[in-house]
Amino acid sequence: MVSEGLEITQPALDPGLSTDIHHRITIRNKMTKVHRRVYDNRSSMNCSDDSKGPPCTGWVEGMAPVFSRAAWKCVWHLIQNDLIHGWGLDMKLGYCAQGDRAEKVGVIDSEYVVHQGIPSLGGPSHTSKGHLSKPRVLRQGRTELVGIRFVHPIL
Repeated sequence: MVSEGLEITQPALDPGLSTDIHHRITIRNKMTKVHRRVYDNRSSMNCSDDSKGPPCTGWVEGMAPVFSRAAWKCVWHLIQNDLIHGWGLDMKLGYCAQGDRAEKVGVIDSEYVVHQGIPSLGGPSHTSKGHLSKPRVLRQGRTELVGIRFVHPIL
């Protein structure tokens, strides 16, 4: 992390062992030590050298992020909120990168984890008393995320 000048990272996800990978930028590249961007030209996304932000570059998932001390000071304030969960906050982490997120945020390919895709938020239809169903939680999360706006990172 330090040798690459990264402020925010995550271990890559092994595609051969993982059962649930949602973002191509997190997939391990066995040929590199670190990568900072992904190239993808599907109709829903166009990630090229011109891409300047998530999900093409400058982004890590909220599953296992690693922060420099400086970035953590910013992220700590970001996560001190009353949101019901952290859905969507991973798109905001790059604001804490202490510089250009395309250069300061990356995925560590030399270290990797396995994503097993275990359901959270009570599973797909958990509606026990006192728990919200997954669609209601996601709807509430989207509503709360709209209120998060960044003019300048919190230092």
